[in-house]
Amino acid sequence: MLTAIKGLYAITPECADTAALLDQVKQVLRGGAQLIQYRSKSENVALKHEQATELRALCRTFHVPLIINDDMRLAALIDADGVHLGETDPSLKEARINLGPDKIIGVSCYQDLDRALQFAEQGADYVAFGSFYPSPTKPQARPCPLSLLTQAKAKLQIPVVAIGGITPDNAPALIQAGADALAVISALFEAADIELAAHIFSSLFATKH
Repeated sequence: MLTAIKGLYAITPECADTAALLDQVKQVLRGGAQLIQYRSKSENVALKHEQATELRALCRTFHVPLIINDDMRLAALIDADGVHLGETDPSLKEARINLGPDKIIGVSCYQDLDRALQFAEQGADYVAFGSFYPSPTKPQARPCPLSLLTQAKAKLQIPVVAIGGITPDNAPALIQAGADALAVISALFEAADIELAAHIFSSLFATKH
């Protein structure tokens, strides 16, 4: 694994304007984000390749890993630092074969601790649980209890990521419950000052013992 999975984990919003997306991500990186995930549901393959390639170059100037959401082939094609797999994505084994032993592979586990334990055994580098709070990105997502983070930390030896409706106000409770990293979209990229928002999130981890 290239890096410790901890701190602010910024997930990109949908944005067809590559220059604007890069500017937003640069602000997040300046604010202290420790990981970037490129998430795009666009069917424009050329645009996704362009954006992912540019983001990889940007992230490397900040020495921050770029993770690709869902798209194992894109991750391999641009030599991203890893991939994040959801429920309907290829298996972890397939992703590991395609990306190699040194890439980061994370898995969405929703509200399912057994799923997390299973993927940890298979070699996942981190697992993500959520949604902990109502999320504008996934409004239909089932709620996830804070206690799941505590249970997961007691049973898992790999980092635990929290996602879903996270704001600076509710983030401390997630960290207290055991989250190693917080995956955030809206509260970052819709903020009036993106860099400041990232700094506020990042500073929450500075006081974690």
